[in-house]
Amino acid sequence: MSTALTHAEDTQRKASNGRIALEPNPRRIRAFFAGHAVADTTRSVYLFERGRLPMYYIPLADVRTDFLVPTSTTTHCPWKGDATYWTIEIGDRRAEDAVWSYPEQFDGSLNLSEYVAFYWDRLDAWFEEDQQVFVHARDPYVRIDALPSSRHVQVFVGDVLVAETTRPRLLFETGLPTRYYIPRIDVRSEYFAASPTTTACPYKGTASYLSFTGTTELAPIEDLAWFYPFTTAEASGIDDHVSFYPERVGKILVDGAEIREDAGT
Repeated sequence: MSTALTHAEDTQRKASNGRIALEPNPRRIRAFFAGHAVADTTRSVYLFERGRLPMYYIPLADVRTDFLVPTSTTTHCPWKGDATYWTIEIGDRRAEDAVWSYPEQFDGSLNLSEYVAFYWDRLDAWFEEDQQVFVHARDPYVRIDALPSSRHVQVFVGDVLVAETTRPRLLFETGLPTRYYIPRIDVRSEYFAASPTTTACPYKGTASYLSFTGTTELAPIEDLAWFYPFTTAEASGIDDHVSFYPERVGKILVDGAEIREDAGT
């Protein structure tokens, strides 16, 4: 058994000053750049840091170090120590300072000396097993449930009813308000036009947007609603259903009761 895996098991959910914690990650993680798997491991750990998204830390032994060129860049973290950096070089492609490590254990911190981490967006693609992951590492404590429902959902812009259904999909996502996804056929398409805006979610997929085109009494509203033409397996069922920002429409009624929630897709 490798030292890296033993360390991950030994430090499971142990925190440094309550700020950072490690957990073993049994999934195969691969990171690609310029057509090569720069990292390929089944021994990564999640690093959780208060106020930040979780990150993969990967054993240096599972990284193609022949593609790494040390740089003079250093940074300091009061919780993890002093970081050193590498640039990835493959052919004529370079990703400057894309990789870092904490080669010496900081006094009182967790030992990260056998791991490296990558800036997510400086790589070309990331995979968990054989499924591509977008935007950032998935938090293992985030759960997605897209459930069919018979609730009566009505969406108003001003006093104009723009969508109504009794067959919504309700999306429950850890830490976020319930989202009500309405079949496209139950949305009044004459009030909407496609927007060029897109956003990506590691848990649901890539969202497209719809703008409200306005009426005689109401001004147009950009990016009022969103939908996923294609979804991840976890969010299957909301594909080609439309959801609306509650705080931007006139009101959303669910079984006659108005909902008001914070934004977030």
